[in-house]
Amino acid sequence: MSEEQMASVAPESDHRPAARPLDPVDRAILRMLQLDGRASIRSVAERVHVSRANAYARINRLVEDGVIRGFTARVDHERAGQGASAYITLKIVQNSWRTVREKLKALPGAAHIALVSGDFDVLLLVHTADNRALRELVLTRIQAIPEVLSTRTLLVFEETDLEPEA
Repeated sequence: MSEEQMASVAPESDHRPAARPLDPVDRAILRMLQLDGRASIRSVAERVHVSRANAYARINRLVEDGVIRGFTARVDHERAGQGASAYITLKIVQNSWRTVREKLKALPGAAHIALVSGDFDVLLLVHTADNRALRELVLTRIQAIPEVLSTRTLLVFEETDLEPEA
């Protein structure tokens, strides 16, 4: 992405409070929830050595402040019938990020979209049933987006989820 493109991408306004530093208890809560998003308030409180009321209040504050953006399940894509994964790099028309992002979000199998700097503008992670579905997604859906100038597909042979630092 060119410097001119970066300057044209103003952060979208959201009405969240300004970032504040996290204390060791907040960081411990986050690590625990990253490992097990279904952990009970009681188990969180016991593990980080605070009262249940304190743990509950802290988790609510982390959610309200936008630090915790949600709770999700970690999926084994192959077992879920999505045996092909790929990172796709895109070069896009200048000043088209928001439009392209919305179109990419609507794609089946889109898992992560990032505006980046360097030799390309967008990095997209997708999961599809197989290579044929991946080919179809790239050639007929992504390359059909008018603002997409070019793509490059990088097949994922193996991936490993990293555990949060202790």
